[in-house]
Amino acid sequence: MKFSMPVEDFTAGEMEQYADICGWTLARAHATSGDSALISGYLGTGDNCDLAMTDFAFAYADQIEQDHAALEAAKRSGRIEAIVEEDS
Repeated sequence: MKFSMPVEDFTAGEMEQYADICGWTLARAHATSGDSALISGYLGTGDNCDLAMTDFAFAYADQIEQDHAALEAAKRSGRIEAIVEEDS
């Protein structure tokens, strides 16, 4: 089932709450989508999966930092306008 919300109208607080709900829903769906013994057997006892997830997490964090720096540069240059809302 697919569902979407008009996120362009969300306040910062509403967006945070929506992200929390989406993350919980996704985690719950994946947690119940497979046989844990089968998944464990597939992953094995080595650390390849752990290393791959760690590499991905660090690469993702680096990308987020680059994206944020680009956003801040665009704001400073006047190329974009950003409206910052305080949490209520």
